[in-house]
Amino acid sequence: MEDRDLKHPPSSILNSPSSSPFLGLPHRPPFVFVRELVRCEPGRLVEAATFFAGDDPMFRGHFPGNPLVPGVILTEALAQTAGLAAASGFPEDPKPLFLLSAIRSMKFLRAVRPDERVELRAEKLAQVDGLLQFKVDASVSGVRVAEGQLVLSLAARPAPGSA
Repeated sequence: MEDRDLKHPPSSILNSPSSSPFLGLPHRPPFVFVRELVRCEPGRLVEAATFFAGDDPMFRGHFPGNPLVPGVILTEALAQTAGLAAASGFPEDPKPLFLLSAIRSMKFLRAVRPDERVELRAEKLAQVDGLLQFKVDASVSGVRVAEGQLVLSLAARPAPGSA
């Protein structure tokens, strides 16, 4: 699969797995959907942005002649945003690993089309032990396109070199 980052890089793209925001995510290209970090209040809130290039292979099948960003991909982008918010509260490296544990609710209010800039927001609502609940939303041109609540859990980070 092609690396979307190299195909359509915006000016502030996060295109290096060694860049600081990536350190809080277990993902690597091409499965990193957070492209730009807009605002961060460590451990509490992240505002970010993404885009999905019109020539991305997923649009060949979803849907031919009427391409839409799949809701599950938009949800993943929001989960990654929440993961960055969670990890940003920890100064040490490597950062703790947070995984999506539950989708409490998710509503899709409008379709997202290829090449639209999507603003992503994740705000921590609660934390109980290793579980963190986030309110998330996505917008295009100031219009909310998705909203919901996600739960992330603190997970053990695998030892370096283990598969």
